[in-house]
Amino acid sequence: MKKLSIYIHIPFCIRKCNYCDFLSFGVGDKCIEGIGVYRKRYIDALCAEIKSYKIVSEEYRIATIFIGGGTPSILMSGELSRIMVAVRETFRLDKDIEVTIETNPGTITEEKAREYIGCGINRISIGLQSANDEELAMLGRVHNYDQFLAAFNIAREAGFRNINIDIMAALPGQSVHSYLDTLEKVLKCRPEHISSYSLIVEEDTPLASNEALLALLPDEEEERKMYDATDKVLSLAGYQRYEISNYAKPGFECEHNKVYWTLGEYIGIGIGAASFFKGRRFSNTKDIRKYVQVFAEHGEYERIEEIRNIDEELTADRLMEEYMFLGLRMTEGVSAAQFNEHFGHSIYDIYGRVIEKYVKSGYLINDGGIIKLSKRGIDVSNRILADFLLD
Repeated sequence: MKKLSIYIHIPFCIRKCNYCDFLSFGVGDKCIEGIGVYRKRYIDALCAEIKSYKIVSEEYRIATIFIGGGTPSILMSGELSRIMVAVRETFRLDKDIEVTIETNPGTITEEKAREYIGCGINRISIGLQSANDEELAMLGRVHNYDQFLAAFNIAREAGFRNINIDIMAALPGQSVHSYLDTLEKVLKCRPEHISSYSLIVEEDTPLASNEALLALLPDEEEERKMYDATDKVLSLAGYQRYEISNYAKPGFECEHNKVYWTLGEYIGIGIGAASFFKGRRFSNTKDIRKYVQVFAEHGEYERIEEIRNIDEELTADRLMEEYMFLGLRMTEGVSAAQFNEHFGHSIYDIYGRVIEKYVKSGYLINDGGIIKLSKRGIDVSNRILADFLLD
């Protein structure tokens, strides 16, 4: 049976953060008439969409599941168990499956944490972002640092032995000192995995229109110092960098994200969720009303077409591009032999000029057919990866 991964989107939040452009809705968001009206109906639709894949499920076994959002931990007791029951009734799951749930401090309770463990969720990701309460308030987060510590301790005591903590760098008003303080406080918790991303100011977010905060963004030199400090501090603490922004203790890499980075097959469940399945890339409608209506009334696999808003057969060139600029984000790099096996072409016939250019300049390393970014290359990865787009 072929391996398949599942992403399940929970779009509800207490409140959208100032920097967030994800498909999510706050408690009182009038565009969906509030969480109270839609939460149960949405979960009904999620379960129906999951079950609609029964027609193809015999071909696959599920290797990873990622429940993201939004804030999945905002769901009430029993609701996540319903979703996991639908998955188990539809698919065969690997005995060592990785099942992750994203959570935010202030929304995790002891009861919920025990429910997560009980329904087979074995990895939890907690969105701290910063250990500085002023920085959290500026971001529009609905928690403080003490609430994060409480959430982390709840997860540990419930039995989670695979915990990720998300943090952010290059925040308005953030200094290298305050960022290092966040790193040190995170390390005291001894999580198995740490993700550190630089803030990106997205269009049409409250942050993008806040001139006062934009004026406080660190300059490139300060951001570079934070970036370098992350690698040095976490490496000394025993974390291995396996992707540009992700660090893990040995054996605790996020297997679900590695599916994305290696062009593995996955299906997305819920509004706006993206899939790469049977050689096609598609995503569901972002209209929650339409999504709920289709699955509430029908729920058959054939009706999925009604909620898709992108559907394309990926060309060989597009697949090779994605294989390279996703694979090169990982520190293990891209194997020339596996590229040949995957596409039936030598990587040097397709990308020889680009590889040679960056090996000579010291940004890429070719280690016996394993092509990967050097330390210098990681620092300017966006510019290098763009060169792997085919005309």
